[in-house]
Amino acid sequence: MDRRNFLKYATLAGSGFALNSCIQGKNSKSQSEVVPTASPVAINEPLKVGFVYGGPVGDFGWTYSHDLGRREMEANLQDKVKTTFVENVNADVDAEKVIRQLALDGNKLIFTTSLDYMNPTMKVAKEFPNVLFENCTGYQRAANVGTYSGRFEEPHYLTGMIAGKMTKSNVIGFIASHPIPEVIRGIGAFTQGLRTINPQAKVRVMWIQSWYDSAKEKEAAQALINLGADVLTQHTNSAAAIQVAAEKGIYAVGYNADMSKFGAQAHLTSAINRWGKFYIDTALAVMNNTWKSQAVWYGIAQGMVDISPMNPVIPSDVQQLVNAKREQFIQGTAHPFDGPVKDQKGVVRVPKGKVLDNKAQLEMNWYVEGIEGSIPKS
Repeated sequence: MDRRNFLKYATLAGSGFALNSCIQGKNSKSQSEVVPTASPVAINEPLKVGFVYGGPVGDFGWTYSHDLGRREMEANLQDKVKTTFVENVNADVDAEKVIRQLALDGNKLIFTTSLDYMNPTMKVAKEFPNVLFENCTGYQRAANVGTYSGRFEEPHYLTGMIAGKMTKSNVIGFIASHPIPEVIRGIGAFTQGLRTINPQAKVRVMWIQSWYDSAKEKEAAQALINLGADVLTQHTNSAAAIQVAAEKGIYAVGYNADMSKFGAQAHLTSAINRWGKFYIDTALAVMNNTWKSQAVWYGIAQGMVDISPMNPVIPSDVQQLVNAKREQFIQGTAHPFDGPVKDQKGVVRVPKGKVLDNKAQLEMNWYVEGIEGSIPKS
């Protein structure tokens, strides 16, 4: 696919996607179709909105970022909405019961913030056709079920650029959750950004098979340091990597939310998620009877992902390069997987002048050049 045409397509509202995890998702399918709109929902009182969280709101990661979005929606819409949330919901044990209870309690819009909640969301949605549901990173939709997620690879690429300048050992440690396309894509995008600044740098990945386990994340951080890493990054949910980096006097990049308060000197920046605008817009669409089921995959241009303020220790010329690339992502003139892109074996997967298309991104099961090791079985 031509890069410019792809990027123009990819930034349109409602672009198809099938991402692979908010908490523990492990499947991926392409989804470009739009499902028919549900019947209008009459709202005569404050819109009751429910949220289902896989972790604690105090994880300072994935769930925390979603709850920031919920609070932003409340602050913006005030008495037009009334929200509630349930945290630490086990997908296999509690999800269906919790989602059903939120519907029974009169919530007319329910956000289920994990791909693991996809099946229970679809099941409950059939029972409550006049309730609207949004499932984060799922790939199944219905008349009253939509899906949404962010282009996490964009901020990952930008943070990789920073790491490429700040490393002295040329070894970057990446703490990863589950070996699914979403995470593999994030590692790849980070590495692509890294090697534009420092072609000699390598990425070593430590898989912990969990989205939120601060003890495992801490152990992985220390193991990566022992392997020579002097910059840490992650696709996991706790601030353990930042804390370990601060203790050891090295640098780290946070994920999901700004983690600078856990080690201001060590923290270079964070790849952050911003759900507030989407939550506000979705609630307003329900109130205005304009909501429709669609697959939303938004990037920096739509304000769903970004990076937090950069540490002043990062040289100004590098900050300028990062900001310039960020603007290119916004304008649609660049993409984290612009060709040429090679895999570990040196095989060109994306030729020069092309870009890795949506389908290939959503099924990504290979490492780009510059990543050491192999991908474990999920």
